[in-house]
Amino acid sequence: MLTGGPAEYNQQIMGENVSLTDAKKALRAAVLAARDEMPSHARQQAAEAIAQRLGSLDAYREANSVLTYMSFGAELDTHAFFDRSLRDRKLVVLPRIDKASKSLKLHRVESHADLVDGVWGIREPRVDAPLMAIADIDMVLMPGLAFDRAGNRLGYGAGYYDRLLAPVARLKPLRVVAAFDCQVVDAVPAGPADQPFDMLVTESLILRISRRTLS
Repeated sequence: MLTGGPAEYNQQIMGENVSLTDAKKALRAAVLAARDEMPSHARQQAAEAIAQRLGSLDAYREANSVLTYMSFGAELDTHAFFDRSLRDRKLVVLPRIDKASKSLKLHRVESHADLVDGVWGIREPRVDAPLMAIADIDMVLMPGLAFDRAGNRLGYGAGYYDRLLAPVARLKPLRVVAAFDCQVVDAVPAGPADQPFDMLVTESLILRISRRTLS
């Protein structure tokens, strides 16, 4: 795990009057570099361990509906979790990026045949797949770049998940993030619009965040 962040990150955030935007930019660069440097065998072993941990969660077993996402590039591979959710007969939901409205549209999918290449080449549901509402989801697996033990999440900067989750009550859906150990840092810079998470899963850690911490 990154304890305080790489040197480049520390040098930028430890100075005076660093803006939230600059702090986030520096942390993104640091974590992207650390994630990209993972050897392929270590990445695969970690991804397999994390997938098993996700499937063993009580929150997952008790969920009827699961919102997940299809990983891309050097992200933690989520395809095994997607396939398991289908095998376990969950109501599986995936996001589709609507660039015009800068929002995520949620669609139910039943197989890989329901997916197409979307924005940035990310696999996403067909536009005619059944629509779902975020309030009807029991568990959401959220992507991101950096996470801390207080429940703060740093995404890629577009704010799609922050806007998706802002209108719904904090009790539902349960917000889970899965990441490599190298993506966990001491503190993620967060503003009032940044939506927190409830549970963190890595290859060596399962952490449930106290709701009192998030309130």
